[in-house]
Amino acid sequence: MDTGYIFRPAGMADTGRIMEIIGQAKAQMKREGRDQWDENYPAERDISGDILSSSGYVLVSGELPVAYGAAVFSGEPAYSAIRGKWLSDLDYVVLHRLAVADEVKGRGVATVFMRKVEELAACRGIRSFKVDTRYDNIPMLKVFTRLGFSYCGEVRYGHGARMAFEKLI
Repeated sequence: MDTGYIFRPAGMADTGRIMEIIGQAKAQMKREGRDQWDENYPAERDISGDILSSSGYVLVSGELPVAYGAAVFSGEPAYSAIRGKWLSDLDYVVLHRLAVADEVKGRGVATVFMRKVEELAACRGIRSFKVDTRYDNIPMLKVFTRLGFSYCGEVRYGHGARMAFEKLI
């Protein structure tokens, strides 16, 4: 499934393409009546921050990034107040801001990206992968199911509740 894709850290030179992909994702969410992302988030400053903190990654096909996400190894503060229970108390990777370019949607690119994050975590000795999404983000919920994540409860951000999942690597 991942033939021809390269997973690598994002660089500042990728920012324009990443923002194009983010814009496509925002437009899709708007068409579907979902407001998880809006005109203020994610913004270029969020992506630049990811890149500068070495958490921004791209999945590249040929020379062009086709997916972007932030693989964060320093934790997620909202996860300490879960309404539910995580599978483990292990150090973990969390994936934020995953977006896939329109021209490759429906080809399993999000699944490939998440598998690459899982491999990255395993190489760093991290054995837990945590994620969250809104209740109406059906495409991501399908990816989480496909990859064997377990529903653990609900986490809250300033902009609402999210379903929280964990997978032991």
